[in-house]
Amino acid sequence: MLDPSKPKTITTQAMEKIRQLIFDGELAAGSDHLESELAGRLGMSRTPVREATLMLAQQGLLEVRPRKGVRIATLSLTDMEEIYAVLTELESLAAEEAARKHYSKADLADLKASIEAMDRALNDEDRDAWAEADDAFHTELVRLGGNSRVQNIVSMMANQVRRARAMTLYIRPLPIKSNQDHRAVYDAIRTGDAASAREQHRLHRRHAREVLIDLLKKHRLFQL
Repeated sequence: MLDPSKPKTITTQAMEKIRQLIFDGELAAGSDHLESELAGRLGMSRTPVREATLMLAQQGLLEVRPRKGVRIATLSLTDMEEIYAVLTELESLAAEEAARKHYSKADLADLKASIEAMDRALNDEDRDAWAEADDAFHTELVRLGGNSRVQNIVSMMANQVRRARAMTLYIRPLPIKSNQDHRAVYDAIRTGDAASAREQHRLHRRHAREVLIDLLKKHRLFQL
């Protein structure tokens, strides 16, 4: 998390301004923009703008195209609907299977640690740290399920989910309910309640999907 006592660098300012233009729809999904155009729009030189676009590309918000500027990323609502449908079922199965294995507290230490990391991130309002801990939770949950095929399929879809989350991370409410959901899933696994673990995780993923789709529609960060 950035130290609020320190002034933001020009590159960070450029990144935040471009990101906000994307979220506000002023840089529409699928549109192309030259580096010089963005620099003029922000009243900055091209160097920090170039560095900012590289950082935003890592977040999945745009694509840097050498000698052609940048293209604002798009998402297909149909793709996200299908991906979340599959993830919901597979991760819920993993939660159920993890509960059936009657793991010890030591076995569940990493899962618990990821929840605690998410709680700290929310207290600090550090969304990037929260997203990293959220990834750790879901990865560990699937591993605890013990099904290698489920792990492989979920892994193939993870980057697309991360990209969608990156596009909405700074325009969604603080994910307090998500943390509560994670803890409920953990408690069900810890107590060996397989049915509850599966249902709690299914409800969690469905709510996450609804939040994501609503944000993508509201800010028009998608393609048909």
